Parts: sequence; C-alpha cells; structure tokens
Amino acid sequence: MFRCNVIQGLRIWKSYKFSAVSVVLKRKPQASRLLFTMVDSQYYLPNDIGISALDCTEAFRLLSPREQLYAHYLSRSAWYGGLAVLLQTSPESASIYVLLQRLFRKQPPAQLGNVATAAGLSPEEYQAFLVYAAGLYANMGNYKSFGDTKFIPNLPKEKLKALVWQSQAFQDSPSEMEALWDSCSTLLFSLEDKQKQLGLGDKGITTYFSGNCCLEDAELAQKFLDSKNLSAYNTRLFKNKSEGKTSYEVRLASAVQKDCAVDGEGETGCGRYDFEDCVFTVSRGDYAHLMKKVSENLEKAKDHAANENQKRMLEEYSRSFTFGSVEAHKEGSRFWIKDKGPIVESYIGFIESYRDPFGSRGEFEGFVAVVNKAMSERFAKLVSSAEVLLPELPWPKDFEKDRFLLPDFTSLDVLTFAGSGIPAGINIPNYDDIRQSEGFKNVSLGNVLAVAYATQKDKLTFLDEDDKDVYIKWKGPSFEVQVGLHELLGHGSGKLFVQDEKGTFNFEIDNVRNPETGEKITTWYKGNETWDSKFSTISCSYEECRAECVGLYLCLNKHVLSIFGHEGEDAEEVVYINWLNMVRAGLLGLEFYTPESKSWRQAHMQARFVILRVLLEAGEGLVTLKESTGKDGRPDALITLDRSKIHTVGKAAIERFLCKLQVLKSTADVEGGRALYEGYSAVSDSGSHNFLCLRETVLQRKEARKMFVQANTRVKGDSVELVEYEGSAAGLIRSFTERFADDDAEEVEAHLLELNKRDAPCWF
Repeated sequence: MFRCNVIQGLRIWKSYKFSAVSVVLKRKPQASRLLFTMVDSQYYLPNDIGISALDCTEAFRLLSPREQLYAHYLSRSAWYGGLAVLLQTSPESASIYVLLQRLFRKQPPAQLGNVATAAGLSPEEYQAFLVYAAGLYANMGNYKSFGDTKFIPNLPKEKLKALVWQSQAFQDSPSEMEALWDSCSTLLFSLEDKQKQLGLGDKGITTYFSGNCCLEDAELAQKFLDSKNLSAYNTRLFKNKSEGKTSYEVRLASAVQKDCAVDGEGETGCGRYDFEDCVFTVSRGDYAHLMKKVSENLEKAKDHAANENQKRMLEEYSRSFTFGSVEAHKEGSRFWIKDKGPIVESYIGFIESYRDPFGSRGEFEGFVAVVNKAMSERFAKLVSSAEVLLPELPWPKDFEKDRFLLPDFTSLDVLTFAGSGIPAGINIPNYDDIRQSEGFKNVSLGNVLAVAYATQKDKLTFLDEDDKDVYIKWKGPSFEVQVGLHELLGHGSGKLFVQDEKGTFNFEIDNVRNPETGEKITTWYKGNETWDSKFSTISCSYEECRAECVGLYLCLNKHVLSIFGHEGEDAEEVVYINWLNMVRAGLLGLEFYTPESKSWRQAHMQARFVILRVLLEAGEGLVTLKESTGKDGRPDALITLDRSKIHTVGKAAIERFLCKLQVLKSTADVEGGRALYEGYSAVSDSGSHNFLCLRETVLQRKEARKMFVQANTRVKGDSVELVEYEGSAAGLIRSFTERFADDDAEEVEAHLLELNKRDAPCWF
C-alpha cells in the first residue's frame, strides 16, 4: 500500500508503515486527514449520489395486451433469478437484503424516518442509511457492480442498530430481527483488507469459490471441466478433504436437486470423478428455489409468446434452469438468435463472467426491453454496412470470420434489468462456438443512455475548461456511436483458430501466417478450449479492450458517422469527444485498481486505462497528462488530446495495438497475450507518469456511479399495470419492497437465509 503526502500540490510516495502514519500526522495533520477521508470515501455511497428513474412508460403503453403479459412474466422470471446474485456476491449480502426487506415492508422510508429521529439519527445519517439500502438493491449485494469495491453504511453501527431495534419489524418479531442483525452486522460494517474488494484467495472475497480456494484450485477445476465438456457458467466450486484426498464439489444452478438422471433430461454430467489425484463431484441444486421460480414464470410467459422461436427459446431456458444444463441454455440462445426483430426483447441466464475472479463463471442477469424504433433504424443501417466495414479492421482476412452472420441490432428501452448493474449495450450470447458460426445479437439500451451519461459541468473532472462545453454537448451522440461499433463490430469481429476433437482445423494450417512475425501460426484452440477458459483471468478485460479499440478505429470512418446522422464539422466533434472520453475514462479507471493486490476490479476500466497507455506511448503530443493543483488547493490533473493528430498518430497507434490484440486472441497465444496486456495494465510510480499518485487524485475527485429505479408490473384482470417510482433512494427502496410483496416473499427470503446458513462455514 502507498500513501501520499500533500504539500502544496507536491506529492511524494512512500511505503506505507504504521509508524510513518504517526509521524506524518504530527508534521502535516491537515494533509493526512485529507488522505484518510479520501481513502475511506471509497467505501461509502455519498448522500447526493445520482439516482434516476428509467422511463419506459410510452414504450410499454404501445405494447398489445398479449405483449404486456409476455413482458410481465419474463420480468418476474428475471427478478426471481436476480436474487441469486446476492448469493454470488458475498457471504453477508443475502442476510442484509432480508433485513432491509423486513424493515421497509413494515414501514416505508418516510414512516421509518420518524423512527430514525426517535432513535437518535440525524437527517444526514438517515439519508445515508437510505442511500446504503438503495445501493444494496441496485447492486444486488454490498459490493459495487462496477468496480467490485465493498460499500458500508455511512453512519455509526450503534445508530443503525438502534434504528433496527425501534422499528416495527423488530417490535413484531424481535427474535428473528435480532438473529438477522447478528448474522450480518459485523460483516456489514467490516473493512478488513480482504473484505474491501472481490477477489480470489488473499486478494478479496468471492462466493464463486469456497474460502479455501486459490488460483491453482480454479485452474485445476477448469481443466477438469474441460475434460468433461462441462461449462463453468452456471457453477460454483467448493473445496474439501475426503478420504485423505483433496475433493471439489462443482455445484450446478438448478431447480432439480437430484444428481441422477431425471425425466425430461438427457445424459447428466453429475457424479463422482477421479481427476489428477483429486476427487471431483458434480452436483445439482444451487439456488434451487429461485431457479424453480425462474422456470415457472418462463412457462407462463410461453403462453403469450409471439412465435414458435420464442416458445422453443423459453422451453430450452426453462429446461436449463430446471436441470442445470448449459447445453439447454445454448440451445435456447440459438432460438433467441433466430427470433429476429421482436417487439419485446429479452435474455436471461448466467451470462457475464466479469465478477468471477477466474473469469469463467457467469453472474445471473435477466433483461426485458421494448424496441425503440427510431434509434433501431440507425443500428440497422450499421448492420447492413458491417460487411463493408469489417475489411477496414487492421488484421489480415484470414483472421476474420469466414462469414459475417448479420445480427439483430436494436435500441431498446429497458423495462426490467435484474442483476448487479445495468450496461449501456450488450452483445450476446457469450458462447464462442455459437458466436463464431451461428450468430449473435446486439442491443443498445436507449433509456439507460439517456440518463446514465448526463454530465454536470461542475462535476466534470480533469478536462480543460474549453473542452467541457463541447464534451457535454457531444458525449451522448459520441457514446451512441461507440456503443454501436463496440458491440457489433468489436465483439462481433475476429476469428478464433480451432482444431476440434476430431482433429479438423477451421483454418488452412499451412497457409495462415502471423502478420507480426511473417511466420506460420503455431498455436490455436484445441478440443473444448474456449476463449474464457484459455485466457481466464484477463479474458473479460482483454476482450473489452479489443472492442473499445474497434470503436475508436472505425469511428474515424465518415460512412459510419453519416449512418448516425453526423456530417462535416459535427462529425469531427463526435470523433474528438469519443477519443477524448476514452482517454479521460482511462485516467478515471485508476479508481478501480487496487495497489495492495496489484489487481484490477473492473474489466472495462482496465481496458480504458490500457488504451490511455497506448495513446500516451504514441507520443508526438497526441495525448498529454499533467498533474496540477486545483482551485481548491487539492491535487488535480489535466488530460488533453490534440485533435489534429487523431487521424494520423492516434489511428496508427490503435491500428498497431488492435492488430496485436486480435492475432494473440485468434492464435490462443496466452503467454504473449498476458505479456502484452498485463504490461500495459501495470500501474506504478515510475516512468513518465506517476499513476499511483494520480490514482489518489482520481479517488479524491471521483463522482459516484448513478443508480437506476425500475418500474414494476402487476396483472390486474386481463391487463397489466405499470407501476413507476420516483428517482430517489426512497423510490428505489419502494420498488424492491413492492417487487417481492406477494404471498411468497417471506418464503423466498427464508430460502435465501437457508442457503446462506448452509454455506456459511465455506467462506472463512
């Protein structure tokens, strides 16, 4: 860990030792207090955090009654499944969630406020509690979905306990509420080093693996899964000792808890296996009650499906969640791809692997959204231009897919997005074999973009004053272009060289040459190896970096800009702000680096930092980054971009780097890929820029990420009612207490607590 003494803008780095703290406290108390306040603030959500309601009123109103029912049951399925994220996040998340639900179900925020006053909380402390509760709901756990840092209530533990003890929920069920408090209150406030962030082994907390697992265990488990042709997406790993041998349980998410073959399922992968002097057991039943709810609501949605593809898709998804079969989910994804241009779009399952420290296990998410026709027209034009644009990418033809499978690319207004966070765009499915040979879909989430990236000038950091007005004006339009290119031609491009189990190659082994060396390629994917399993811990961020580079590179194309309605000087402004936003995001990305473990906590921000490093390295004054002192006397920084050099110096730098990324990915060159990517990801105090010191500046001036309030739907007779809430902490809380206010709310919560209690010994 490092600390920084602040003396009129001069920053000197020293190794952190406790004795040094006391010395500095005596010599520079004001600077030290500033540092500790700054460091602590990482773990609180500010009272003035931005909270916005996602508007989908008009989109939902235009749906037919049948479409509304379809959207309703898909939403219910997604929300029940989303509760599994609590169990995927931390040992205490589920208990905290139940504690909050019990409090607010009895007394909504305004009513509980009177109790808080009587319990001795100030208005600021009660607001801090509401913000914490809203944050837990929005992130589906007590770690930030974007950055994986823990957050705790910004009020004394004793005062929160006093509020709980005087609440109506406690008066009605004192023993239950006290037990809930006792089960989570210590971890709720704990900021021990390992608990400050998600990670594997001594690097942080994870519930994808039992607490006694380390990286070597994850690697061995991946080898086992590959040998049995099993996917890690819907699994967790638990390590034990059995008969003197190391044993592992690979637990599948499923409603069915029997490990033998059951009616309705083909061959099962469940059972006991000997592997490399260890014992592996594949079992079912993780999140069983929740998976049952997911499947039940998918079956109800099927009754209102618009076509046969949707029906078959939902049947396969239901089979996947019932039996724990990733193959069934892949089959459902195939029908999903075939369902072209639906009015109500959705996807559900164990999808993104960002939060698995090993990069192979998917976090549950489910979204339901309605097509925004005007914006979708622009994306459709981009899709139709894809085959013309792909050859513009800076790698040889052999490194591109044999045939580009034209996907759906639509702009959607989100009705429901259950999980730990809401992205701006999505490219799915994540199954390599399907994406390479069968296709994929892209979605841009319009009502998220509309509110997520609105920026106030006084909160816009690290930019020259002359850039700020231009940035605010063009940030939205430029980001729309970047999202489109990132999702469609970033994630949708590039070939993986594969030798299948029969020994057949999908490329001409004697003719394909590495453009970096001119030699024949010597490495490729073999058998059941996938991008995720091969590149593991860097796969997510590496791929996001590749997609971001594609967006930067192709946004220089005038045809692309015209598709989005930008011509002439306006088009150049879009390019400039897109590139400026990327280098600024690279600097902001330092917030998501942990010096103690030398690790990154957020895939996209690591990717953007890498791009910043590449563009700084390009030189010739393209990007400049200088430390300074702000008007407030605190350390500051200024990042500038020479717009006249974007099309020359900038384009050449991204072209070279992007080609390297693709070649290493295509050829399964893990060693070369790690060397390249981890080299640019390194954060140090040496070299031309002191990034460790700049990280402290970023932390002092960071703005908390916005949270979103989502509507609910209720069936009333033959119609569906849309229930909306205000964009505030109280509104977000109400949306969750009413979301699970049915008769089965307590049953679901009891199931969460039961699972928590069962696995509690596994974490520490």
